[in-house]
Amino acid sequence: MKIGAPFRFASFLSLFLFLIFFFFAQNVCLAKPMNVIDKCWRRDTNWREHRQRLAKCSVGFAGKMTNNIGKGTIRYKVTDPSDDPLDPKPGTLRYGALIEGKTWITFKKNMKITLQKVLLISSNTALDGRGVGVHIEGNACLVIYKASNVIIHGLHIHHCKAQGPSSVMGPRGKIMSLGAMDGDAIRLVTASEVWIDHNTLYSCQDGLLDVTRGSTNVTVSNNWFRNQDKVMLLGHDDGYLRDRGMKVTVVLNHFGPNCNQRMPRVRYGYAHVVNNLYQGWTQYAIGGSMNPSIKSESNYFIAPQSGKKEVTWRKGVDHNSKPWTFYSVNDYFENGACFEETGKDEAKPNYDDEQKFPIAEAKTVKNLTSSAGALKCSRTLTC
Repeated sequence: MKIGAPFRFASFLSLFLFLIFFFFAQNVCLAKPMNVIDKCWRRDTNWREHRQRLAKCSVGFAGKMTNNIGKGTIRYKVTDPSDDPLDPKPGTLRYGALIEGKTWITFKKNMKITLQKVLLISSNTALDGRGVGVHIEGNACLVIYKASNVIIHGLHIHHCKAQGPSSVMGPRGKIMSLGAMDGDAIRLVTASEVWIDHNTLYSCQDGLLDVTRGSTNVTVSNNWFRNQDKVMLLGHDDGYLRDRGMKVTVVLNHFGPNCNQRMPRVRYGYAHVVNNLYQGWTQYAIGGSMNPSIKSESNYFIAPQSGKKEVTWRKGVDHNSKPWTFYSVNDYFENGACFEETGKDEAKPNYDDEQKFPIAEAKTVKNLTSSAGALKCSRTLTC
């Protein structure tokens, strides 16, 4: 049967219109404002074939995550959303997270993973949720314990619950006994070189992110924190002196709506809080105890309609001693927001060449954080 000319023309027209739509969508995506981290990889429409380039896009104290890639990297795909804490099956997230050596973990499809017990993540591991929708919830959620060179990217982590003492399989197949867990989305314990980027975190029993017990060289970027009382804790407790060496970069995140406090709360160490969007707070946005150093730079603070307009909070300040360094540089304040500065010297991050990055103007932060959280990547490879 011969195909008539009208049919051929209609088919050609449909193809032509599809191609126009495709290239228009690509150009619109690429024309969107992108921050310094996203420009590094999102403009590559073939990013799926070049996933590990992401490791060179981090900024701040984590530095470039080049120890996560290169020769010998294991590519592991999660195909099974189930969870067995004592005998994890191949194909599950827990099995992949315990592999020793450089491991780049991706996910085959959209999935919800309900953790039965806390999930330990080994050194040199990347969790890469780009391209699918991965939700993690359950007991205690993710813990980076005495590990380094870890990337957590593109996940939804929420409704994490407290858990009493328990046992789980750890590295090298050893069963580990763990103490009680508070119910945080992500907790770092004596960890270093950790990059947490483009995740959506909310509604957990305790907090969304804890950096504790001597953890340092951490970058927290492009995340969306929402619907939470205690958001981010940097520093274990007031008696843990090792956190004096803690250094954390908090950059290009979106806080809110419905966040109460700890964005972040800092003990002892140093935090560079830069280019973040704050969509209100109840008690405070940035606070601390035990004389931390905090540089707040080019953030966009939107105070709540009623209640406290002050951004900062301090616990146990002795006004007769040297005041703490809470320093604000080029921040933008809306709806009556204000920042009480203390200390005479600016708390500089002193980044090295791999860590430094350009600081955007505060008024552009709304646009630069518009893609915060886990990204929705299309099947046409755009992200």
